[in-house]
Amino acid sequence: MNAAQHTAPTAPVAVVTGASRGLGLALAEALAADGWQLVITARGAAGLAAAEARLAAVTKVVALPGTIVDDDHRAHLAEAAAGLGGASLLVNNAGTLNGTDDAEAEPLPRLADVPLPGLLETFEVNALAPIALTQLVLPQLRAHRGAVLNISSDAAVVPYIGWGGYGASKAALDLAAAVLAREEPELRVWAVDPGSMRTRMLQDASPGEDISGEPLPGEVAPILLGLLRDRTPSGRYRAEELAANARGGR
Repeated sequence: MNAAQHTAPTAPVAVVTGASRGLGLALAEALAADGWQLVITARGAAGLAAAEARLAAVTKVVALPGTIVDDDHRAHLAEAAAGLGGASLLVNNAGTLNGTDDAEAEPLPRLADVPLPGLLETFEVNALAPIALTQLVLPQLRAHRGAVLNISSDAAVVPYIGWGGYGASKAALDLAAAVLAREEPELRVWAVDPGSMRTRMLQDASPGEDISGEPLPGEVAPILLGLLRDRTPSGRYRAEELAANARGGR
């Protein structure tokens, strides 16, 4: 049985950025298990191809390597989603710590020392590009009364030393999400802080630290997708609080 036979024509469509590893891949896998068709992207072609191979065994998936700061690439993602029937969910997960594809294992710089080209790219990847991609996918989301899930961070609200550029870019995305939620009341728009996870990004930001006690992205993804299943009102949420609320409702 091929991938197309796995998926009914009416299966909903999700666009997931930064889907080659970490939380993005975990969210894509959870959505695939729930019967969603997928359009996935990431900067690393090899990692994305590996993710595509895993997901294609479960659902129909279109994998497009590239950077979301590229106008043409964002257009291709929107076109691919339309080709599958139109997106019901956009997951803006792609992000960068300091404007580089692969952060070196060293402490994040203070604002006084942040190279401005890297700071500019941080805002482009973490804030501007997600807003631009959302603009392109909005007509599809409106047609399906869909949702936007923006992956945020506690650094957007807590002034951690060294996290000024990253945190400011995520704070900008949070505010954009809050405004979009008011402007598009028929949609659901969520900004979610997933908390610390056992990912390469966290290890890159914390060189030499033991992060083995942090949860894996696969443990966090189902908590975030609970927003989708319950069609939770638009807003900013923390995965830790969502998990506690879910346990309390049992």
